[in-house]
Amino acid sequence: MEGGQPAERYGDEDQQPKEKTGLDRVLCKKKPEVLIIFVLGGPGSGKGTQCEKIVKEYRFVHLSLGDLLRNEVSSESDIGKQVKTCMAEGKLVQVEIALELLKNAMDKSKNKRFLIDGFPRNVDQAEAFEDKICKPSMVLYLECSSDIMEKRLMERGATSGRIDDNIETIKKRFKTFEKETIPVIKYYENSGNSVLVKISSENDIDVVYGEVEKALKNLLFV
Repeated sequence: MEGGQPAERYGDEDQQPKEKTGLDRVLCKKKPEVLIIFVLGGPGSGKGTQCEKIVKEYRFVHLSLGDLLRNEVSSESDIGKQVKTCMAEGKLVQVEIALELLKNAMDKSKNKRFLIDGFPRNVDQAEAFEDKICKPSMVLYLECSSDIMEKRLMERGATSGRIDDNIETIKKRFKTFEKETIPVIKYYENSGNSVLVKISSENDIDVVYGEVEKALKNLLFV
């Protein structure tokens, strides 16, 4: 397998299909050339950090819904103003907005491997993405206690300048995560497709990445 592309392309009637590789088996059905991994976890669970390492080693494109939303806020567009209000209140944005931002970012990329960080944040978003775009090849869930996540976020907030890195908003985000995103984990856990991978992100960054890499290798090469 070279350059992240599947070993075989099918479609010619006179072409005999060869044995499928691990990558062939997990590609999206609606967009057969695309591989998507959702990276989920609470605020401060280390999603961005782990995504950076995956991108470096495996040439994925990292799409952070949070970053896309913050960029939209910075643009001061009408949508950006709606997003800013939602973020300040610790609420989720409308699913249509999230899907549009993600789809536009994917369409602009020439890469076909995507890490989508912080999405889906509720079951409605998960179902909408699967309906409008495709099913994920893997759902990576980084488990972390609220105490550790709060400590990390407060340390980050001291220097980040992010509007959602203050104690009041952090607690609202935790409540939203418990109410909206935990059901997403259960949704994929009960899907019967074996796409959900749970990894504790409370350990050292490199220790966590070691477990993440094992899951990636199982997805891509087994």
